[in-house]
Amino acid sequence: MRRLYACLLTLFLAVPAFADNTTSPVKPVTIVHAGALVDVVNGKVLKDQMIQIEGERIAKVTSWAPGAMPEGATLIDWSGLTVMPGLMDMHTHLADSGQSANVLAPLEFTAAESVLQGVKHARQTLRAGFTTVRDVGAWRAFNDVALRDAINSGIIEGPRMAVVGAYITVPGGAGDVTGQAFDVEIPKDLHFGVVRSASEVRERVRTLIQHGATFIKTLATGAVLTSGTHVGAQELSEEEIHAAVTEAANYNVYVTSHAHGAKGIKAAVRAGVRSIEHGSLIDDEGIALMKKHGTWLVADIYNGDYIDAVGRADGWGDEILAKNEATTERQREGFRKAHAAGVRIAYGTDSGVYPHGDNGKQFVYMVRYGMSEMEAIQSATLSPAQLLGWEADVGSIEAGKFADMVAVKGDPLKDISLLEHIDAVMKGGRIIKSEKHGTATGGADQ
Repeated sequence: MRRLYACLLTLFLAVPAFADNTTSPVKPVTIVHAGALVDVVNGKVLKDQMIQIEGERIAKVTSWAPGAMPEGATLIDWSGLTVMPGLMDMHTHLADSGQSANVLAPLEFTAAESVLQGVKHARQTLRAGFTTVRDVGAWRAFNDVALRDAINSGIIEGPRMAVVGAYITVPGGAGDVTGQAFDVEIPKDLHFGVVRSASEVRERVRTLIQHGATFIKTLATGAVLTSGTHVGAQELSEEEIHAAVTEAANYNVYVTSHAHGAKGIKAAVRAGVRSIEHGSLIDDEGIALMKKHGTWLVADIYNGDYIDAVGRADGWGDEILAKNEATTERQREGFRKAHAAGVRIAYGTDSGVYPHGDNGKQFVYMVRYGMSEMEAIQSATLSPAQLLGWEADVGSIEAGKFADMVAVKGDPLKDISLLEHIDAVMKGGRIIKSEKHGTATGGADQ
């Protein structure tokens, strides 16, 4: 009897403890005092703002009122800085070794070695202020998926990632490994996305999505950096691109298309892609078509200068340098015309061709070729969120969204080059990088 009583007492005492454990944990509260806050939704700058963060997300944004700070909240003093939403780059290659003079460089590293290099690239990108990226393909299939999953699991530090898994391209086309002798066998994961028909496109799209891709990338034309391809030549047919679009739509997934040549751009837009990458040789008809269909343009207009300078110094092939020279200024003029025509533009740099972490260097070029400073900032915050379909979570500093923020000394609306060197970075309410910011524990009477 005594033993039964002891067991019942133990069970009785255990019930409240179990009930307490089911209660949601109290989320830590952080207050950011922003000296200036860039409101990208309304296109204006707000002075002296209080951003209240609960856990990973923003709870509210109000005018600075120290007496309104919750008891026990942590204060981050960015009162001397301009605060903006975390920046977003829609054309990156984090899980790769990077471009070099050797066209067969992808064969020098195993898949494991490549993705481990991606760990460094992800950290560099995040610390440059880019808290969200689209990774538009790695040489080794699904390296980008592995990198994304490691970041999401908290194993490594990096930005939020949307990933494609692998390029969809034609044999010997853009994004394929080319330049080797005809009898050299290329590992399967280096040409996983190579297709020969619309039916193969559909099969490949399904496989990519099943293994973690969040969007699909097709390569409609040749590429500057793929040996033996011609940038103006269409490679995937409109039928094949349309097959990718319709198959992906079954899974509520969109398709983007690498396209330099005017013919390939127009075929991809008619096929229903969500965005055009590069758009170097776009013509007036293509611009009008993109405007009509609401297709996004992601143009890497900084990249050409880097390729020319470093490519010549490091001995990149004459073919690459000639293609780069033929596209750089035409791409910039097309960008200017597309912006003037009202084509939707999202920030994308082709990081991995140039060193990761230098993503901010394109802002100056976007202003030089037609955008206002506010438009350039919106192209890297609000616009990418819309392109991704992630507006509920990222892209602006508003209640309910992730607390992804960056801060700089000075006014980027007067000097956009300030965004090349970000002073402070926060992702999901956690400080990633901060130079000389203050923290304190606040209370209602502070």
